[in-house]
Amino acid sequence: MDALEKNERLNQLYQLYKDLLTDKQQSYFEAYYVNDYSFAEIASYYDVSRNAVFDQLKKTNEHLDDYESKLKLFERRSIRQSLLDTYIKTKDESILLKLKEMDDQ
Repeated sequence: MDALEKNERLNQLYQLYKDLLTDKQQSYFEAYYVNDYSFAEIASYYDVSRNAVFDQLKKTNEHLDDYESKLKLFERRSIRQSLLDTYIKTKDESILLKLKEMDDQ
């Protein structure tokens, strides 16, 4: 997975799980991944070291991956979207049954 794909995945996980993060984790994440600030800029704004910013972002990313491994919201959303795309192309109604099964789980 290249850096762009990794960042896109992290942003999507963040959208799903941001309410499970602390305010500080949300602030650092948004500054770095959304607003494209450097570690130095974030460190200066929050009056902490660049290493503290790096560590906080690393922990935040680990939390996001951990939430996904347990809750699987991103995975399920991706599967659902794939099934919907297939249904739109094929109009195969058996796909609707698969979607219903997913909702019943």
